[in-house]
Amino acid sequence: MSVLTQNRLCLLALTLSLAPLSSVAQVKPSATAPHEKVLFSSDKPPAQPATKAAKSIDTVSDTERSSLTFTAYDLDVHLIPAKSQMSVRAKLTVRNSGTEPLTDLAFQLSSTLNWDSFAMRSGDRILPLRFAQHLIDTDTDHTGQAKEAIVTLPEPLAPNATIELTTFYSGEIEQSAKRLERIGAPAAQATAADWDKIAPDSTALRGFGDVLWYPVASAPALLGDGAKLFQLVGKTRLDQSNATIHLRLAVEYIGNPPDAAFFCGQRKPLVAINENIDAASAANQPGLATADFPNRPLGFRSASLFVTSGAASTTDGNLIAAVTDHYDTLPSYAAAAVKVQPLLKEWLGPTPLTTLNIIDHNGQPFEDDSLLVAPMRAIDPDALASPLLHSLTHAWFRSSHVWLDEGVPQFMSLLWVEHSQGRDAALQQLQQQVNTLALAEPVLSENADLTLEGQSLIRASDEIYYRTKAAAVLLMLRSIVGNDVLKQALQNYRQSGQDEDPKQFQRVLEQASHKDLNWFFNDWVYHDHGLPDLTITNVTPRQLPAQGLKAASWLVAIEVRNNGDAAAEVPVTVRSGTLTTTERLRIMGRSSASTRIVFESTPEEVIVNDGSVPEIGSSTHTKQIVMH
Repeated sequence: MSVLTQNRLCLLALTLSLAPLSSVAQVKPSATAPHEKVLFSSDKPPAQPATKAAKSIDTVSDTERSSLTFTAYDLDVHLIPAKSQMSVRAKLTVRNSGTEPLTDLAFQLSSTLNWDSFAMRSGDRILPLRFAQHLIDTDTDHTGQAKEAIVTLPEPLAPNATIELTTFYSGEIEQSAKRLERIGAPAAQATAADWDKIAPDSTALRGFGDVLWYPVASAPALLGDGAKLFQLVGKTRLDQSNATIHLRLAVEYIGNPPDAAFFCGQRKPLVAINENIDAASAANQPGLATADFPNRPLGFRSASLFVTSGAASTTDGNLIAAVTDHYDTLPSYAAAAVKVQPLLKEWLGPTPLTTLNIIDHNGQPFEDDSLLVAPMRAIDPDALASPLLHSLTHAWFRSSHVWLDEGVPQFMSLLWVEHSQGRDAALQQLQQQVNTLALAEPVLSENADLTLEGQSLIRASDEIYYRTKAAAVLLMLRSIVGNDVLKQALQNYRQSGQDEDPKQFQRVLEQASHKDLNWFFNDWVYHDHGLPDLTITNVTPRQLPAQGLKAASWLVAIEVRNNGDAAAEVPVTVRSGTLTTTERLRIMGRSSASTRIVFESTPEEVIVNDGSVPEIGSSTHTKQIVMH
C-alpha cells in the first residue's frame, strides 16, 4: 500500500477537500530510438541460465530472506512508457544483518519483471553467479506476487559482511489491483488504491509496499494478516534509511519530451536528446530524455519514481508548483497557502527550504518529502488549509529522524486546529489520536523487566509512534519550555546542519531554554516506557487567616501518583467557578509528587492534566473538594 493508515487519513482529507562496470548508464534504446544511435553503452553480461540454486523456494526461510540489508543502490533505469516497459542495471551493496552465514541470497521484484543476470566482482574479474527465479505470494507488490531470485554465492556471506552485486532485469509494469481484488475489494476502490504503472500518460512507481520496481529482500507479507504488511514496510524503511541511492534515468518518447522526473521526492528536469532538429517533423519523432539524481541517503522511505509530461504551474511566491490540467484549482491552493503561511513562518522560519510539488492524480494520495500526489479540486481554501499545511511543513522543515520529519507536520496541524478552532478542539483531536496510541504502547507491571520496551521515537517504524506520539511529545515540550523557546529551537535545528546526531534536537532545545531536559527525552524519545498513568491520591485544603487588607485564602495540597513508567509534567489546577490557579507538577514513573497551591477563594475542584499529556487511560482527572 502507499503510506500507512494515519497518513492516509491526513492525505484523504486533502483528497476530499481538494560504477565499477561503467560510469555512464548501461542501457540501450529500443528499436524506436532515432537512427538506431546508441546513446548509452552496455557491457551487460550474457543472461545466465536459470539453473537450480543451492536452495529452492521450499528451503529458503523467511529469516534468511530478512537477513539482507541494502546499504547502497546504484540504478540505471531505462523506461519505454509507450510499451509500459523498463530495463534496469542495478549495482547493489548488501549486508548480512543476520546471525548465520548465507550461501544463497534471495531478492524480489514485481512478478511482471524478470531477472536477467547476476554478477559479482572477484579480484579483477566479473564473476557471473548462478541463480534460479520463481514466483512467491506477497502483497509487498500490487500484483500480489513477486519474482524471487535465489542467487548462489561461491563462498558464504558471513554475518555483518557486505557484498557488491550487479544485476540486470527487465519487463513490464502495468496497473494491477490483484492483491486487493484477491481479498474482495470493490474494483473501483482497488484501482484507486493501486495505481502504480509505466504508461504514456503517467509513470508512477511508489516502491516497496506498492510496486517492487527495484530489488528488495524481504519475507512475504499478506494483506488481511493483521498489520503485518504495514509493520514490514515501516521496519524495512527504518533498517535501510542509511542506505545511499543513485539514479540515472532515461525515458524514451515520441513527439514532445516528458518534462520532469521526481525521485524520492526530489524533482529534476528531463533533458531531451534528439537528433532531429526539424521542428515541423519533431512531433512524430522518437527521442530520449535523461536525468541524473546524485547519490544521497535513502532516508525513511520506499524509493519512489514519477515522470510527468506537463510543465508545472506555480502559485504566487512559488510556494507550490503543480502539474495539473485543472488550472481552476490553483487559486484555491494559492489562497490556502496564504492562510497557513504566517503560522509556518512564525514557527519554522521566514522561507521554505523548497517548493511543495503537487502532481494532480486521481487516486489514493501519496506523499514523499515535499512531493504530494493527490487529486486537485477547486474548493474552499478554508477546507484545504489544514491538509495543505501538513504538506507545506515538509517544504519548510526536514530531518533525517522520522519522528521529527513526520512529527513536526503533525504538530503543526494541531497548532492550526488550535489557531482556527481553539485549544479545546486541538486537545480533543489529540486525544482521539492518543486513544490508538494507548492501545499500542507497552503496559509494564511493577515487577516487569524495564528493558522490554515498545518503539522509541528514534527507532520508530510505526506511524502511531513517529506521527501521533511525536506530535504529542512536541506539544508537551511546548508546555515545558514555552512557545517562544520551542519556536526558536525548531528554527535553530533547521539551520544547524548537524542532523545526523539523534540527540541534536535535545541540545538545541536545552540551549534555547536553559533547562535540563534529559529526564523527558530519556522517557519519551530515546526509550519507550509506555505512557503515564496518573491518579489524584490526596487533596488537603487548609484555610489561611486574613492578613491586613488581604482576605482569607486557602492552601490546597495535592498529591498525584504515577503508576506508569514514563515521567509526566502536567498542569494542576484549583478551580472555583470561573476562577482558576494552575501550576505544573512533574511526577516521575512509579512514584508520587505533590504541590501546594495558594487559592484566593474557596476551592471547589482540583483538575490534574488537561489532555495535553497522553496517558494509559483518561488524560484528565478531577476531584471535588469537600469542606469539613
